Amino acid sequence: MEQSFLAYLKGRTRSLPQVTVGIGDDAAVIQSPASPSIVCTDQIIDGVDFAIDEHDLADVGFKAMAINLSDIAAMGAIPTSALVTLALPKQNATKIAGEVYEGILESAKQFDVAIAGGDLSTYDGPLAISITVLGHVPDGDPWLRSGAVEGDVVLASGSFGGSIGGRHLRPTPRIELASAIRKLATIHAAIDVSDGLSLDLDRMCASSGYGVELDVDAIPIHTDAIKLSAKTGREPFQHAWSDGEDFELLLTAAPADAERLLAADLPAPLTAIGKIVGRTGLWKIHEGKYLRLSPQGYLHGE
Repeated sequence: MEQSFLAYLKGRTRSLPQVTVGIGDDAAVIQSPASPSIVCTDQIIDGVDFAIDEHDLADVGFKAMAINLSDIAAMGAIPTSALVTLALPKQNATKIAGEVYEGILESAKQFDVAIAGGDLSTYDGPLAISITVLGHVPDGDPWLRSGAVEGDVVLASGSFGGSIGGRHLRPTPRIELASAIRKLATIHAAIDVSDGLSLDLDRMCASSGYGVELDVDAIPIHTDAIKLSAKTGREPFQHAWSDGEDFELLLTAAPADAERLLAADLPAPLTAIGKIVGRTGLWKIHEGKYLRLSPQGYLHGE
């Protein structure tokens, strides 16, 4: 199965200049840019992150690549190449691999990401997809979670909540947005929202040693959250606050930079949702007093 599938895969992947030697050798040879290299990896597993009997496998493959690209965007970086490892159930392994790869290749093509190699194996277990994406920072330093400064404006891309309706399978990595932002402003801290708006915002603040005073009414709520609330009975805001898998960006910037970004014509909308403050945690002002908010979302391993 492996050799015939590798032959198929070599015919489906494109030759891109960032990979000198790709699929078919003992290891890939990747051209290293002079700027800092960025590497991230993520794995999704049948029964945990998707259901092989319920979800289109091309969508699953698309998601596996896109969630890694979202991490690259959160670093303010540009993706260049990827390594893909599939652990396949023995039954229908070739068919499953082919369908998954169609989604992987579709997602990679959007940003000219070269599939440099990886691994295939079959076993008596669920489908697992592990992708490692390599990228680089075109200029300056990578964005980190830990750089927020007191007084920074907190900016959010897109809108939040209700991704389980299907948006979670085909997220839009904010690569183009991140590239546009780098040309206009200095970002102090950044994170992508995978586990929940409030949970990931709290992680960024904790890494920076600060907290955030939120304008909760300004948090953009996706129409999917409104639709979902009609079924769950929960408020749309609660879905936006904690659902996760929105794969939007949270950023902090000095007020002047934030104002410039909010006025700019960007590939995706930005919204100011709060400001960084000295006291740690998530807060809102209620009747002139600070009211602590509880971060909620998906905690891995729980």
